[in-house]
Amino acid sequence: MVATPQPQRDANPDKLELRQLLENSFHNHDLVTMAPGSPVPLLKGHIWLVVRGMTKLVTSSMNGDEALLGLVGPGEPFGEPLSQVDPYEAITLSQCDLLCLRWSEFTSNPSLSRGMLLATAKRYRQVEALLALVGQRRVEERLRSFFELMASEYGQPCEQGVRISVRLTHQDLANLLGTTRVTVTRFIGQLRDQGWLEVEHSRHVVVKSAQKR
Repeated sequence: MVATPQPQRDANPDKLELRQLLENSFHNHDLVTMAPGSPVPLLKGHIWLVVRGMTKLVTSSMNGDEALLGLVGPGEPFGEPLSQVDPYEAITLSQCDLLCLRWSEFTSNPSLSRGMLLATAKRYRQVEALLALVGQRRVEERLRSFFELMASEYGQPCEQGVRISVRLTHQDLANLLGTTRVTVTRFIGQLRDQGWLEVEHSRHVVVKSAQKR
């Protein structure tokens, strides 16, 4: 069984440094606010930065099946210069405040280049973790590992355990884990019956195994 990670907090120095860089450098830039479920236009030579909210990155196969490439949260970048996947789409999972910046703004500013390196390293670690969990044989293990990863990356401690701020549909989870929506629904029900997780009325998942002891 995968060891339960501890939820990250804003005390993370890399995250604080990148946030400060963004606030100092782009306080005069206008934020783009997008509703949940909105496609984000991926402009050539431009990078999007998430200020608030969550966005998913997806691709699709020739038969139309969608595959989840990753999740992008506050202080994290995505955009055309950072991917060679085709097709490549970004869709907001919640109401998002985003910044759209020219790639040249990063390459010409040493401080922002360092901030981009920190953010890209975090995304790289997430991709490695997702690849590792998809390789697990049992779907239940993949699902547990994914919720543990999300609790670590995007969780907030609460009375019951750790509440995951990302809200993914069962179909999103199925696309990511290489299974079916029905199977995901069944295993989430089993994990809930076991007391391992709780699904709130808001559809947020609380991982109880991550509760501090």
